[in-house]
Amino acid sequence: MSSSIGFSRRAALLASAFTLGASLTPALAQGEIKLGAVLSVTGPASFLGDPEKRTLEMVVEDVNAKGGILGRKVRLIVYDDAGDANAARTFATRLLEEDKVTAMIGGSTTGTTMAMIPAFEDAQVPFISLAGAVQIIQPVKKWVFKTPHTDTMACEKIFEDMKKRGTTRIGMISGTDGFGKSMRDECVKVAGKYGIEILHEENYGPRDTDMTPQLTNIKNKAGVQAVINPGFGQGPAIVTRNFRQLGITVPLYQSHGVASKQFIELAGPAAEGVRLPAAALLVADKLPDNDPQKKVVMEYSTNYAKRTGQPVSTFGGHAYDGFMIWKEAVERAKTDNPAKVRDEIEKTKGYIGTGGIVNMSPTDHMGLDLSAFRMLEIRNGDWTLVP
Repeated sequence: MSSSIGFSRRAALLASAFTLGASLTPALAQGEIKLGAVLSVTGPASFLGDPEKRTLEMVVEDVNAKGGILGRKVRLIVYDDAGDANAARTFATRLLEEDKVTAMIGGSTTGTTMAMIPAFEDAQVPFISLAGAVQIIQPVKKWVFKTPHTDTMACEKIFEDMKKRGTTRIGMISGTDGFGKSMRDECVKVAGKYGIEILHEENYGPRDTDMTPQLTNIKNKAGVQAVINPGFGQGPAIVTRNFRQLGITVPLYQSHGVASKQFIELAGPAAEGVRLPAAALLVADKLPDNDPQKKVVMEYSTNYAKRTGQPVSTFGGHAYDGFMIWKEAVERAKTDNPAKVRDEIEKTKGYIGTGGIVNMSPTDHMGLDLSAFRMLEIRNGDWTLVP
């Protein structure tokens, strides 16, 4: 117990908060709308948190340049949890008790998100998560929403593609992190619905640097027609490289947890031919002109690349959608009152974002269906749409 408290104090002292906007006098500061974010800006999940932070800073700057929301400037307060669930919990409490935020957009990973949920539920403040696992919103929690597609949907999209190709018997290697374990469980749950039989399973830890033994076991299992890898971070890139080194020739499917250019760079030439479900954002310029998402994803993608000098990733897109859903809810509520904004977030209908077209309800705090996913394949170091 004492060591846990000690860590929390150290995390609170050592971590830095980033605030956006000019400093204001106390009188003027009362007119601000305070928006919180706890993100994994550094650490092993920085490929998630860094583009999320950059995106939130970008959109807040743009909104404030146009006069803010309801004539009030938005003050963004960001804490970096470095991927640590205990630090995330500490910062969630700080945002609520000290910074007095009226909403929160963040939680880069499933682990950090789950650690923060009780704080926002108890405080009755809206929390829009940017993490993937279905357990974040199922069962429904009154104050919690999320923007990314769920791991269940990722399994279903992959199995749909397998079914089209006559694939029925597979191997699976998954990460033991929160997202990897959750997606593995969801894939096992829905496999039968698509006539998929999982012949052999393996897993790996977040610090593992060689998955050759596990993949050798899968390679030696007779009848395996494809392999699926639930996971995120560096693990899937190592799996991909080892997969090719072993000369495994069946198709390899990854999750939407690797939907960034960084995965292609880490995996190198081994990424060629890898398939994964992802948002339309990654193939913005390849969408037909009549696609309802094209205008949104092209504008965000162009703006992000210009402002940051970095290629766009779906993770920054999740932050963009979270901010816009919150902003529109505040505008409809005509206040940043947490309870009223929560109700309006839940009423979100027809929002066209980077992740899809969002239609929320009291029983669905994400609002995306399977059509929001596109099946992609990596060709010549870039994303291509699978017919």
